[in-house]
Amino acid sequence: MTSSTLKKPGLIGWVLIILLSIIWGASFFSVSYALEGFSPLTLSAARIVIAAICLTTFAFISGNGLPTLRTKIGLRIWLHCLGMGLLSNAIPFSLLSWGQQYVSSGFAGISMAIVPLFVLPLAITFIEEETFSIKKAIGFFVGFIGVVLLVGPITSLEHNGTTFSTARLACVLAAACYSVGSIITRLCPKVSLISFSAAALILASLVILPIALMVEGIPKTPPITSLLAIGYLGLMPTAIATIILVKIIQTAGPSFYSLVNYQVPIWAIIFGVIFLQEKLSSQFFFAFFLIIGGLFITQVKVLNTKR
Repeated sequence: MTSSTLKKPGLIGWVLIILLSIIWGASFFSVSYALEGFSPLTLSAARIVIAAICLTTFAFISGNGLPTLRTKIGLRIWLHCLGMGLLSNAIPFSLLSWGQQYVSSGFAGISMAIVPLFVLPLAITFIEEETFSIKKAIGFFVGFIGVVLLVGPITSLEHNGTTFSTARLACVLAAACYSVGSIITRLCPKVSLISFSAAALILASLVILPIALMVEGIPKTPPITSLLAIGYLGLMPTAIATIILVKIIQTAGPSFYSLVNYQVPIWAIIFGVIFLQEKLSSQFFFAFFLIIGGLFITQVKVLNTKR
């Protein structure tokens, strides 16, 4: 990926990282409102199509355009775009939307703290710069215990024929998809992040939209709250957040950007309590702290370097 010279994160960098975490944190309670008028696949397709239109327009206005298809490298980039579009957009959006029919938005937000934990073994396996260490192994083990506690027992109570544990597992699988998608993005040949993201959303739209129409059909007239929620999901956490993400990575670097993973679950819980009057059991909070503790153990060197 192309990038400019990294700078020490200043006030603008911290404002952007907090803004990004708020935008993403608010996406989970927005999904709950959107589900009142849309089915899970339709919801996912709508937000991806909106984001694809917005980000593709921005890509051409900014002079980035889309990746070329005229070279072997260009073809490889588009294959990475397809992987990113499916594993960072279409599949996890659908899993989260389906799961949030049965679990709280706060729980869905907590599950996203697992993403960097899942990235760790994948990065060690596929990225040369990443190396194994006892500290990383301990951190992964502690975090994994938190994941098991988060999902809970398989024999949990059923809701409309679907166990809560299955819905929890769907959220965890979404986090796993995001992890694989991040590795695919990391291994992509050098290309503008804006171009890459726009192409990924276009391909995700071409996959998820026909599937949503075939499986769920054309939605009936939804309530205004669901329409507003869909608009927010497509415009803010899927499109504009990508532009903010690019700005952070290009100016402060990916290590500083990783701090967002610690904040998103907290905002998701706050918004769930304020707007949906949600309550989470102590089990989920204990699981969250185990996951964050595992992440802290694996990232303590990076955090000390930044400090």
